[in-house]
Amino acid sequence: MAAYREHITFSGFLGVGYGAAAALSMGFSPVQGALAACATWVAGMLPDLDANNGRPIREIFALLAAVVPLALEHRIATWTGSFEQALFFGLLIYLAIRYGGAAVFSRLTVHRGMMHSIPVGLLFAQLAYLGYESDSRAVKLLMAGGVLLGFLSHLVLDEFYSVGWSGVRLKLNKAAGSALKLFGKNAAANVLTYSLLAGLTYILLHQEGLLDDLQNPARSPFRQAVEEIPARG
Repeated sequence: MAAYREHITFSGFLGVGYGAAAALSMGFSPVQGALAACATWVAGMLPDLDANNGRPIREIFALLAAVVPLALEHRIATWTGSFEQALFFGLLIYLAIRYGGAAVFSRLTVHRGMMHSIPVGLLFAQLAYLGYESDSRAVKLLMAGGVLLGFLSHLVLDEFYSVGWSGVRLKLNKAAGSALKLFGKNAAANVLTYSLLAGLTYILLHQEGLLDDLQNPARSPFRQAVEEIPARG
């Protein structure tokens, strides 16, 4: 199993490459590329939310507690209607994540359970898409893609470190197959994960108008929006 430092280093390098490619080759701004790089880097730590103790879990929740209120700042301000209330709710979110998140996860998860799985990576990517405030679907997809890339980098690295060589033969340790998976050993965790994934997928498809394609493709708001997006030079 890869160590915490190796995970954040690997996802950090991936983030730099992803953000640079977005800014230099895909037409996104340097700031958008930098944010996508940070999203990739942070997401590389997310599977270890089930670590339950130690430095990784403390740093992950401290970082999430700072980032989530900032990402939701505009939505909170719109919902509350005042700066003071937005600040208050932002503080509540910080405290809930910083001091309550680790306690909740320690009771609901086990290390190398469903938090180390592909569907949970898709869950976090969808949350990034839905939570990122932007009028551009391309930018939202960029951020969601960075989260998914960083998350999967953690799983791939864990699987890579579960393989060793014994002479000329591959030797798998007991952690092999426990990260890059679709289902875990706990049936309840599987049901919960896929229920959340199905619910978020429905919300995302409904928000983007993709469900309207099935009823009236010609008048789908998503299709109309895509047709209005100018081609990137």
